[in-house]
Amino acid sequence: MPTVAELTAAYGNVLVAPCPGDGVCLICFNLTAGYERCYACVHGGRWLDAVVPISYSVAGEQLHHALVSYKRGPQPAANELGLQLAAVLWRFLAGHEPCVARALGVAEIPLVTTVPSNDPARDDEHPLHRLVASTVKPTGGRFERLLRRTEQPAVPHVFSVERYAATAPLDGEPVLLIDDTWTTGANAQSAAIALKRAGAGPVAAVVIGRHLNRRWGPNDRRLKQLPVPFDWNRCVLCRRR
Repeated sequence: MPTVAELTAAYGNVLVAPCPGDGVCLICFNLTAGYERCYACVHGGRWLDAVVPISYSVAGEQLHHALVSYKRGPQPAANELGLQLAAVLWRFLAGHEPCVARALGVAEIPLVTTVPSNDPARDDEHPLHRLVASTVKPTGGRFERLLRRTEQPAVPHVFSVERYAATAPLDGEPVLLIDDTWTTGANAQSAAIALKRAGAGPVAAVVIGRHLNRRWGPNDRRLKQLPVPFDWNRCVLCRRR
């Protein structure tokens, strides 16, 4: 069985570390036209206490392909991509979950959960739940399915107070919410409000890929200015300090 280091070795030249700064959204690290917050974060929900993308996921490029194919591609390639993405998440959390906890103002995060699938028929079989529950060692012992989809129709990329419901009451516990992709943040913010309404304490979202389109405005130039290769020793929260 390959090690986490071996499974993530090829991703050092694929991952693109978000960097805070001018023209970068203060919430989700989207690249903006000089604004402190992107359009989605201004007009969508604001229920997450921290948003921590591991990497930018550039449309049509390798990480984007992996994030799409691990849940929709043919076997056995999809399983292999899932293991690689799980290793990326494992390696990141092993090094930087303390940074996430500090961002929430807590010593540790006792509960881990995932954002439900947009397709209710596929949710039980969604590989993200299985990987976070049983493959990613830093999360496995704390994972619970704390959220379920409601019957409320989901409008893609639009925040909804009623999209999800908690599976059990909470008592102020901090929660680490895992998702594979952040586009507008509508799913993660909708999940966060459901957790808060159930009694959760601070909630942080760690996402593997923060989606970007290289062809939008100056994105291509700005992406080329970001550090390469990916530095596993520095996360976006490290760079913010």
